[in-house]
Amino acid sequence: MSFGKMPIANGFLTSDQIQNEYFFELAPAFCSYCGMFQLIEQPEQQKMFHENYAFFSSTSNYMQAHFKQFSEMVIKCVLADRQEPFVVELGSNDGIMLRNFKDAGIRHLGIEPSINVANVARLAGIKTLSEFFNVELADRIVGENGQADTILCANVMCHIPDLNSIAKGIKRLLKPDGMLMFEDPYLGDMIAKTSYDQIYDEHVFIFSATSVSWAFAQHGLELIDVLPQITHGGSMRYVLAPKNAQPVSSNVDELMQKEQKQGLHKTETYDQFRHKCETSRTSLIELLDSLKQKGQRVVGYGATSKSTTVNNYCDIGPEHIEFISDTTPIKQGKLTPGAHIPVKPYEAFKHNPPEYVLLYAWNHAVEILEKEKNFTVGGGKWITFVPRVEVFT
Repeated sequence: MSFGKMPIANGFLTSDQIQNEYFFELAPAFCSYCGMFQLIEQPEQQKMFHENYAFFSSTSNYMQAHFKQFSEMVIKCVLADRQEPFVVELGSNDGIMLRNFKDAGIRHLGIEPSINVANVARLAGIKTLSEFFNVELADRIVGENGQADTILCANVMCHIPDLNSIAKGIKRLLKPDGMLMFEDPYLGDMIAKTSYDQIYDEHVFIFSATSVSWAFAQHGLELIDVLPQITHGGSMRYVLAPKNAQPVSSNVDELMQKEQKQGLHKTETYDQFRHKCETSRTSLIELLDSLKQKGQRVVGYGATSKSTTVNNYCDIGPEHIEFISDTTPIKQGKLTPGAHIPVKPYEAFKHNPPEYVLLYAWNHAVEILEKEKNFTVGGGKWITFVPRVEVFT
């Protein structure tokens, strides 16, 4: 299937940059041999992750709590009995996870290619390299620090097109009894919820247990556990170790059987997903057109990466959405990629609330609805599109 012409998901821009805006075809595909769901074409890494990258993990209180719990689990269950353990995180962003290891006095190193967010981590005293991870960098890290007891990765592994190179580097960097833990949006949840906004330039893969096991087994890494997460609308934490180094949890076989029952290995499952995406697109644009004709104001909530797919796939523009409210300073005062909807500070929403809000950040709904009780009590209405298009109060 194809979502059509798509810009860089985090490519927020000024009006004078519109003429040179970059587009590519957002087209996912499914491999019935290895079970992988991935993009056919992905833009160059440098176009997505650079010195002006517009995503800072620490802006979400929920994600701060999530990564604190993740870190505490690693410290307690993996590192407790190890002498001078060493933790490496790939795609460490602004240090939201590694700060917990720093505070615990644990040796750590973050790998974060986007210089602006890496600098935020460095200012907080978190050791960070601004490079793309590969075998050569793994060799250098081992030479300077020794091998890692654990390698962590959150919402990053799915961003990396050359998975084989990354797996080789991880195998080189990881101790023989070490563990790799990474979490990413889960294919089973995306299919079940028709959350097609999980598909954008950075997400070259949407993983399942089956595809992760197959991909990493080629490099001597074995899937030993799977732990479902609610983050990002449904994620999975995968735990891998060098083959035969650790016992394999029954969770792995149970999830793979569940994936079989869901039909994640069948091409017809993805044909059905495409049809549901098309139905969702039609329903959403019809609703927004109807509200426009009635003179109702609609504002977006959360200028997320995922919102870029929704806006461009559904042909939503500033004629439908007055502006999108977002708390990230680097996005404010700019236009959304492709659709060119203005992004304004949260105060613009707070001081002049509309009749309707399109909840782009639906995966943070619990946190947002708690924060916006007054808007809802005052008669404000919310629009969501996952798992279906509907209006709620």
